[in-house]
Amino acid sequence: MADKAPWITYRPELKVLDCTIRDGGLINKHRFTDEFVTAVYHTCLAAGVDYMEVGYKNSPRLFAKSEFGAWRHCDEDDLNRVFDGHDEQKTGLKLAAMADATKSDWKDQLVPRAQSVLDMIRVAFYAHQVSEAVEMIQHAHELGYETSANLMAVSNISELEIDTVLEAIAPTPAQAMVIVDSFGHLYREQIDMLYKKYSQAVGDKEIGIHAHNNLQLAFANTIEAIILGANRVDATMGDLGRGAGNCPMELLLGFLRNPKFKLRPIVQCLQDQIEPLREKMLWGPLVPYNITGHMNRHPDQAIKFLDAEGNRNFLKFFDAVVTDL
Repeated sequence: MADKAPWITYRPELKVLDCTIRDGGLINKHRFTDEFVTAVYHTCLAAGVDYMEVGYKNSPRLFAKSEFGAWRHCDEDDLNRVFDGHDEQKTGLKLAAMADATKSDWKDQLVPRAQSVLDMIRVAFYAHQVSEAVEMIQHAHELGYETSANLMAVSNISELEIDTVLEAIAPTPAQAMVIVDSFGHLYREQIDMLYKKYSQAVGDKEIGIHAHNNLQLAFANTIEAIILGANRVDATMGDLGRGAGNCPMELLLGFLRNPKFKLRPIVQCLQDQIEPLREKMLWGPLVPYNITGHMNRHPDQAIKFLDAEGNRNFLKFFDAVVTDL
C-alpha cells in the first residue's frame, strides 16, 4: 500500500473556473438578467471559486445585439455595470471572458487590462485557426491579461493536427492549455493520452480540462485529469451548459478537499437560480445528446431535434445521425 493517502489532501495550486454564464448562455443566447449573473457571481465569491467566466468577447457584427444578450459580447459598459467595484485582490476571484477565433473583433474589443474588470482572456479555436489563436494570445498578453489556449473539438481531429497545434501554442505566453471535449465523446484512456501529450509539448504551462456531459462522463473525466496533474478545471452550476451540459460544480467541489471551497453556496444557487431555469430551458445528458456523444458529433443536430416537433422519437433521430455519417 502507498505510504500516504492522496485522496484526503488537496493541491492548493489547483484552480476552479466557473463557466455557468459563458457556456450556459449557449442555450438562451446569453439572455441572462443582471440579477442572475450577479447571483452566480456572489455564489462564486462565497464558494471560494478561483475564476468566473462571465461570457464571450465576440463580435456584434456576427452576433447582433438585437438577438443576443450582453454576455455574448461582454462590453466594458456591461461589465462595469454588473461587476462595479470588483477587486480580485480582496475577493480572490478573477473574472474571465472567452474570445473565439474568427468570431471576435479582438483587436478592437479588448481594452488594456488596467481598464477592465477582466483578468483573463481564454482564446478558443479549432485546429485550423491556430495561427489566429497565437496572435490573439499574444495581443491579450501584451494588454496585460492572463491567457489560456482552448483547442476545441479535440476528439474530432488527428494526433498529427493536435501535435501541430501544441507546437504552435508552446512558445506563446498562454498560462494554460485546456483539453476541451466539445462533443462529450472522450473516455478516460483518451484523457490520459491527451494529458500526457499536452503536458510534454507545452512545457511549464498548466493543463486544464473543459468537459461536456453527453456520455455522463464529464465529472469522471475531470477527476481523471486532476489525478494526472491538471490544475485548471472547469465546471458549471447544476451542469448548466450547451447541450448535455458540463461538469457539475456541486460534484466537483464536493470531490475536492481544499477547505477554502464551500459547497453550501452552490446548493443555494441551485435551489434559487438554476432549478427554476429548468422550467424554461432544456439541457443535460438527454438521449439525443448521448447519441451525438457516442457518434463524436457536434450537438447542434440534437439541439435542433429537441427544438422541433416529434422530439421524443429518439429512434428516428438515431437513424438520421447514423445515416448522415
